Amino acid sequence: EVQLVESGGGLVQPGGSLRLSCATSGFPFDDYAIGWFRQAPGKKREGVFCISNSDGHTDYGNSVKGRFTISSDSAMNTVYLQMNSLKPEDTAVYYCARATILCPPDFNVAHFAPWGQGTQVTVSS
Repeated sequence: EVQLVESGGGLVQPGGSLRLSCATSGFPFDDYAIGWFRQAPGKKREGVFCISNSDGHTDYGNSVKGRFTISSDSAMNTVYLQMNSLKPEDTAVYYCARATILCPPDFNVAHFAPWGQGTQVTVSS
């Protein structure tokens, strides 16, 4: 069974950092891309970062440029999202999802499945 499980969310003050983990199982990790998305209440799901495990290519959303980074550990079958300089507008439920071998253009959600259950990130003082 293909599974993705997010962890690492929590409450953090503005300017702080968090590292999210997406632990995967049930498929050949190096053959797929993994994307991170977020969804705030009342807003559309937004693509944050994506990494193609086959070649290390990454894509990111403009709202996180220079603040977030993505990394992948094939030995652990896990993808990490390092979030620095967090802002209140980063508050959302963060999801990871498996894509095709490459990161789809424009984070098209139609090309991501399955999804994890999500982890809440709250940025507040």
